[in-house]
Amino acid sequence: KIFQAIVSCIGSDGTIYIIPKSSEIELSSLMTEIQNTFKGLGLLIPYCWKKGEACVVRGSDTMWYRGKVVEVCGNTLQVQYIDHGYIESIPQCHLYPTTFYTGIPPFCIPCQLYKTLPIGNFWQQDAVGCLQELLTNEEVEIHVEKLPDNPWDKLSVSLYFGGISLSSFMAHQKYCVAEDGQDVQKLGLFAGGTCVSPSYILPPLPVPGDPFPVRVTHLVSPKEVYICLDPSENLTKQSATEGAANSDSESLGEALKWCNKIVESLPLLTNFEKEMPCLAEYVDGLWYRAKLLSIIQLVPVQILVQFVDYGTYLVAPTNRLRHIPYCLLKYPAQAVRVLLAGFKPASDDKNTKRIPYSPEWSLNALWAMVDCVEGKHLSASILTLSPEVTISLYGDDKNLVHLKLIEMGLAEFDE
Repeated sequence: KIFQAIVSCIGSDGTIYIIPKSSEIELSSLMTEIQNTFKGLGLLIPYCWKKGEACVVRGSDTMWYRGKVVEVCGNTLQVQYIDHGYIESIPQCHLYPTTFYTGIPPFCIPCQLYKTLPIGNFWQQDAVGCLQELLTNEEVEIHVEKLPDNPWDKLSVSLYFGGISLSSFMAHQKYCVAEDGQDVQKLGLFAGGTCVSPSYILPPLPVPGDPFPVRVTHLVSPKEVYICLDPSENLTKQSATEGAANSDSESLGEALKWCNKIVESLPLLTNFEKEMPCLAEYVDGLWYRAKLLSIIQLVPVQILVQFVDYGTYLVAPTNRLRHIPYCLLKYPAQAVRVLLAGFKPASDDKNTKRIPYSPEWSLNALWAMVDCVEGKHLSASILTLSPEVTISLYGDDKNLVHLKLIEMGLAEFDE
């Protein structure tokens, strides 16, 4: 069985407590009922608590939770929140013995990693800390591998975050070994400088002639831009291509979020082949998918990279380039280089400031095009796919965007 779950807690022994996403509404309803049933403070009169006894516990957020006494220690009790997994030392005045709700099974499930052996036969403190930092309150994918003999024991699972196997990640960090030796391969890092996949997948494009919503993510010149399909803007009926693009974009965003959490564990890039996929750190401090274009400088080494989901470029030192997990290569590149049809540079444009790498265009024309597309609801239709993708680009007023440049004398019609 495969299902999505929220990791509610990592126990001090490395037990992973999960709450299935399918149970969230039912748990929320139970919590509401508990709050309506129990008011005020806990039990203020003396009471002889017993190990294993059911109770409700008033948490630090003043909410009441179902609990179970796991140890009696004088005036404080070790109590486990049975629907979330974590254990706390609680003063007796914050507890109330109850037989209410004892017939409802706990919503959280204790889990252990399938065929994964911690170094030293138990999870070391630093490994538990790593699991807590990585997983607590995060949504993950659970693959049930083996049911326990006792229904109260731990469920043996394979756990995936952002497409990465937790067992293989922890083995890569030297916290454990995978007993069958197979799971380590699922992390899918580039190994020994050899790329697992030669390049990113090209994005699917709509049928020529059909209008589709886009965002312009980067301008090289007024005529050469990078676009992303924008399924959040629905022109008419969303096509299958746009629906797939939307799904890919959401999944890619989730995978990148996870990769940013573990990025320090990914090795720095040491092999600089042209077009090699990698992760690169942008100026905002986050890491994105990129590919190597060229070595700009040897001392110190500076590499020109392009961010494949935006089209933008960056010259980066080697400490801002890392190996990319294989799971990130299954998503198509989000940005598509296109040429805009219907116009060309104005032959009488007297502006002396030109784009250095495209001197037929003035800088004024570039900034005017930026104003036409930045933050706008745009649509496009493909005219040709070969030799280069050529499109007509329309603004949020449904007019061709280049008409503004022609009005300003910065461009002219090109039939």
